[in-house]
Amino acid sequence: MSDMSQQRPHEGLLARFTRGVRLGSPIFLGYMPVGIAFGVLATTIGFSASQAIVCSATALAGAGQFIALNLMRDRADVLAVVAATTVVNLRYVLFAATLSPHLRGMPASKQALLAFTLTDETFAVNVSDRRSGASTGASMAGVGAIAWTGWVTGTALGALAAGWIGDPSTWGMDFAMPAMFTALLIALAEDRRHVAVAAIGAALAVGLPALAGVGIAIPSSWLIVIASVGAATAGAVIFR
Repeated sequence: MSDMSQQRPHEGLLARFTRGVRLGSPIFLGYMPVGIAFGVLATTIGFSASQAIVCSATALAGAGQFIALNLMRDRADVLAVVAATTVVNLRYVLFAATLSPHLRGMPASKQALLAFTLTDETFAVNVSDRRSGASTGASMAGVGAIAWTGWVTGTALGALAAGWIGDPSTWGMDFAMPAMFTALLIALAEDRRHVAVAAIGAALAVGLPALAGVGIAIPSSWLIVIASVGAATAGAVIFR
């Protein structure tokens, strides 16, 4: 059933959008500290405050942005940065493919706006709302808008107050991103297959760096690429 057909006639567009904002408010609260950490990290490696803010405002790719910054800080080559961020962000193609059947009839321009705000967290909220039969294009837009606001606001605060905040790890901000992904895993893992894929990804992430102890040193810039592709391949086999 299309997204348009499930819109409630007694609900106005603003009411549906506002409902999405309410649904996405936890994302706003989660993105704020992560955005602050990104803003601080970006300025510490040479970004200006305005550059950091524009980066978040035009990308909205938390994990990908952090990966790119960390690789640039480690002076990785451009190919490694592009490859790592591309592989990590390929998951959005699958997210979009999952949601697109529910958006038939929506103009391409509006679908593009929803695609821009597609993140792990907005996808999780919208899929859960879709399962309840209440999701609409307007509510998805509300979820995306409040998520974008939290990410950009956090980045701005971090970039502008970097000198006062100092090392974000002393505030525990570096744990915000792993905590959010852990919460997503717990919320979305429906059976043992999901847990198995997560376990394989975790084993690769921990085991690959440990290979340096036996003389097999993998450049840090490629660890994320290998672990991501390995976990995705395992998922493709398990869910065949």
